Amino acid sequence: MSSIIPRGRERYLSDIADTVRNYHQVTREQADVALQLQQLDLTRTMLADRESFDAVAAVSQIVEEMSPKLRPDVAGALDEWPSIREQYAGEQLSYSVRGQEIHTPLVRTTLSGSNIKRVALPRTSDAGELVKYLRLENLPGYFPFTSGVFPFKRMEEAPARMFAGEGDPARTNRRFHYLSAGQPATRLSTAFDSVTLYGRNPAVIPDVYGKVGTSGVSVATIDDMRDLYQGFDLCSPTTSVSMTINGPAPTILAMFLNTAIDQQFESFREETGREPDAQEARAIRGRTLTNVRGTVQADILKEDQGQNTCIFSTEFSLRCMADIQEWFIQNSVRNFYSVSISGYHIAEAGANPLSQLAFTLANGFTYVEAYLARGMNINDFAPSLSFFFSNGMDAEYTVLGRVARRIWAVAMRDRYDANERAQKMKYHIQTSGRSLHAQEIDFNDIRTTLQALCALYDNANSLHTNAYDEAITTPSAQSVRRALAIQMIIDKEWGLSMNENPLQGSYIVEELTELVEAAVLQEFDRISDRGGVLGAMETGYQRGKIQDESMLYEHGKHDGSLPIVGVNTFLADKDDQDELTVELARGTDEEKESQLRRLMEFEQLHLAEAPQALARLRGAATSGGNVFEALMEAVRYCSLDQITQAFFDVGGRYRRNV
Repeated sequence: MSSIIPRGRERYLSDIADTVRNYHQVTREQADVALQLQQLDLTRTMLADRESFDAVAAVSQIVEEMSPKLRPDVAGALDEWPSIREQYAGEQLSYSVRGQEIHTPLVRTTLSGSNIKRVALPRTSDAGELVKYLRLENLPGYFPFTSGVFPFKRMEEAPARMFAGEGDPARTNRRFHYLSAGQPATRLSTAFDSVTLYGRNPAVIPDVYGKVGTSGVSVATIDDMRDLYQGFDLCSPTTSVSMTINGPAPTILAMFLNTAIDQQFESFREETGREPDAQEARAIRGRTLTNVRGTVQADILKEDQGQNTCIFSTEFSLRCMADIQEWFIQNSVRNFYSVSISGYHIAEAGANPLSQLAFTLANGFTYVEAYLARGMNINDFAPSLSFFFSNGMDAEYTVLGRVARRIWAVAMRDRYDANERAQKMKYHIQTSGRSLHAQEIDFNDIRTTLQALCALYDNANSLHTNAYDEAITTPSAQSVRRALAIQMIIDKEWGLSMNENPLQGSYIVEELTELVEAAVLQEFDRISDRGGVLGAMETGYQRGKIQDESMLYEHGKHDGSLPIVGVNTFLADKDDQDELTVELARGTDEEKESQLRRLMEFEQLHLAEAPQALARLRGAATSGGNVFEALMEAVRYCSLDQITQAFFDVGGRYRRNV
């Protein structure tokens, strides 16, 4: 895989680790200089009051000699701080996001009449401590974005995502409408069945038929995609769609974007009663691609390391990911993330929070290096990268987001010379599925609540809360509603949620942040010693480490050294346990047969166009063209499996290194 990362760049992760360590060294040095200058200034003032003019002159000489040691950016930040404090002391603050002026209140009032600051500021007057705060923490929305990438949370849109995927597209569509009813924003997260995840079509083959529509929705054609999101305006600023799919992600993404474009064409026809002309069609298409919001997972590196739904060769999958990103840049797709770099599945496979964070960030920087090697500009593609983490019960999860944001921001600015938009890491949190247990499943909501609180305190950009019965089956409508209510109660009822930076100023949070960051940087060095992420994958390093950590967890769970309430401690007497009946959610025979029939009708309808579209797709792949551009046409005539087979022909199948 040496062609993906250029020769000489194999130690990029150690370079990043050194960049972050150097940033902290400069912070310590600058804090000392700022404190000494402040002390000298106070001393000079006291001596002047006593008219000790010779001593004043001597101190002034020392100040003059030391002042150049204070970096201009640090001096400027210290000079600007009083005015920032004054702005945040008022009742309202105005700031700009993408050229739009936003006015937001700074205070919320409790029922008792107490005024709670949305953002609390440090009260220190110590210049050294202030330098540390400004360079290590800072306010939300300010570099290094430790406490959040935006100055304030959106007041009109909660970070909740509505996760669904079961049966055929019609059933999942009904679940989406059920979950989003009455909500100010529609954030849909989509789970696909294993047949779709492996790029296959529904079929009567024994090892396929039973999996159709089970543990996810069955999608094989663009018609399925249209039905899946029927009734949702995919270009609305309050709608976003996340799709959890990796191996066949380019094909599914092409189906989705075509669906969004077709929606807007249909709206034009309804409004005007005619077809758009060529110029109008180009404008509709361009406007759609600019406005559509969402994320496709498409993280092939973590698939090899943790989740195992790789279908194409790693080289070809990475090439397709880069093609998607290039196409996004060329078509001004600014509000849709081309990849969701996922630690969640690494954690679900058994990794502890330190490995989850380190492997995920390392994968993210690998995509950065690969895209730079393709000639893309860092400021064009870095804002299209998003992240996805698990929140479990371990202490380190308290600071996972703030550590990730700081490492990413420092590396982007100081190592890659990226602009501010590229420095801002946006990430999604899902509460831990691994922490859900089949025993005493009612206790699972308690665990999920604590994990959700942790995510919201750390300013996650979006959040999905798992349903308590997911330890056994695909969640029911009732359990999903309870799960969604968890974050709504935290957001709307929990008093401290009035404040948006509650972790800042805590000694233990600061100490945990330093510990976790140091561990991540150390892991970067270990991966670098193995040739970077791709070199480490060839030796199975990440998979081996995940397996070791999973075994440690299972041993602790089994022997009781890791207490889990209701599982290995605080066990209920058998006589006291209520009998629990949980209906297992499965795709029905009617849904399976419907999918088979719809697939056959689609392929029959496009018998003439499909071979030509597939030929153009193979041609783009073998000639160095943009595969995703050809996919945008091919999905209109070809089913998922037809495209997968074409990619097997030109890109090769995945083979695990042993």
